[in-house]
Parts: sequence; C-alpha cells; structure tokens
Amino acid sequence: MTQLCLSGVKFLKKLRNLALIIILVLLALSAGYWYHLDQQSNPSTPVRHERVVKKHIKLVAIGDSLTYGQGDEDKNGGYVGIIKNKIEKKYHTRVTTANYGVSGDRSDQILARFNNQKKIREDIKHADVITMTVGGNDLMQTLEKEVTDSKEDEITAAVNKAGQTYQQKLVRLLTAIRRENRHAPIFVVSIYNPVYAYFANVTVISRSIAQWNKITEETVGQTDNAYFVDINHLLSYGQYKTSKQRQALAAQDKQKGSLFNQKQVINIQKHGTKNLNKYISPEDNFHPNHEGYEQMAKKLFASMKKHDAWVYRTKRSSQH
Repeated sequence: MTQLCLSGVKFLKKLRNLALIIILVLLALSAGYWYHLDQQSNPSTPVRHERVVKKHIKLVAIGDSLTYGQGDEDKNGGYVGIIKNKIEKKYHTRVTTANYGVSGDRSDQILARFNNQKKIREDIKHADVITMTVGGNDLMQTLEKEVTDSKEDEITAAVNKAGQTYQQKLVRLLTAIRRENRHAPIFVVSIYNPVYAYFANVTVISRSIAQWNKITEETVGQTDNAYFVDINHLLSYGQYKTSKQRQALAAQDKQKGSLFNQKQVINIQKHGTKNLNKYISPEDNFHPNHEGYEQMAKKLFASMKKHDAWVYRTKRSSQH
C-alpha cells in the first residue's frame, strides 16, 4: 500500500514537471511568434521617431491693420508676405497663407468676423500656425476719448478700466480660435507707440501702451500653446535705439511739453513725405512701412523658430 502511494506521488510530480515544461515551451513559442511579426513590420530595430519638415505649411493670419499690411509700400500683406518667404527659405517647404486682417478692427470685431464667416473658421481649423495682431484699436478707442482733455491720472484710470474689458474680449477671441484648432500655435504681436518720435516727452501714451501690452501678454500666457511677441520698443523707438539717442530726441521735443492735443496729431498724420521714425510709413504716419514690417517679421520669426513644432511631422524610422 505504501509502495503504491509513493509511486502515485512520483507520478504526480512528473506530471506537474511535464505541465510546467509544456507551459514554458508554449510561452517561448508565443514570444517567438510576436517577435517574428514585429520583425516583419519593423525589420530593423530598435525603432525611433524623427521630425521631418512638412511638405506644405498653412499659415493663417487674423487681426487688424497690422495683419492687413496697412502702410506697406510693397503691397504684399505686410509681415505676412515676409514671414511666408522666411519660412520657405529657412525650411525649404511650400507655404500658403490666408490673411484675415481688417484695418480698424477691435478685438470684439475680429471675433465677430470669426464667428460670422465660415471661411475664416475653416482656414483656422486647418492651419499649421496662426498669427494675430490685436489690441491697438481697443486702446485707441479709449485714448481718443481721454487723452486730449484729461489729466495723466485720469487717463491712467480710464486705460486700466478699459483694459479689464479688453482682457475679457481677448479671452473670448483666443478661446474661440483654440476651440476650432487645438494644435496650431498662436503668435500674438504687441502694439507700439507710432508717435513716440514726435512726442518723446509724453510718457502717458508710452505707459498706456506698455500697460495694454502687459494685459495681452498675460492673457496670451494663459492660453495653451500661445506666444506673445513684443515689438513695442522696436517699432516705437525706430532708429533711436540707445538711451543717449532717445534723450537727445526728448530734449529736441522739450518745447512741446508733456501733453499733446488732437490738432498736433492731425498735423503729423497730414505730413506725407517723411516720418521721424524710419520704420513708420509717411502714408499715414501711424502704420509701419515695409522696413518696419521687415523688423516686425524678424522678431516674430525668431519666436516662431523657437517654438517650431508646427514645422514638423513625426516620422517613424529605424535606427541602424
């Protein structure tokens, strides 16, 4: 009886060992099968992912007169045409652009066009990269009411109050664009002081513009994959790049005092042969000329190259 029990135990052990061997063999065969399939689909391993430049880039620009290209004597869409050339030259790709800039538009008017025009939404939806100029006309609406008849502290208070409304409008605009296109980066360009060279001592205008740009920068910073491009000093100062040059300019304008009136601005705008700022067009003494748009595009493109995921697609390739 005892002998039979021992034989049974040995038999069970052999059976268990045999089952274990069978399981191990099956696992090995299964691993070999999946390895074979992987080798067929990816004969060279290991696999890595590399970025390759897209064959075609779609850039959509939306905004106000700075996007439209007002003042550009080349009549090629201001910075938009320049950026197109820069992208093609740098990345050796084909670029198509859609320019939805309208002179005089405030942030709420840009949003209204976006909501009302299906073509804009369609182009935004399929854009690889989006650029925008916004805010200048919102600020001008406030300054035109306040600057000629008010004291500096009153102007500052009015700008701060209007800035809160502007921020809400800008949030709605950026949200609408991001809702239509979640992947394309948005590059938002700042505003500048077009009359600085004529009123270097009127600090309330420069301060108001700086405050407005701060609102835009903070709002853009709270938007996913959006970047603020500051051209304020670049275009406001023009060729007066050093503090010594700007001090000399301020001394020259000292007789004008620290305030200006609407009549002085109108006289400047009517002077259609030359502007004291070499980047501002004498066409209206307000918008950039072609050289100004070149400077603007240079600053914008620097930011676009820094955040350049929009240029590339991901390609799966093998590493030898």
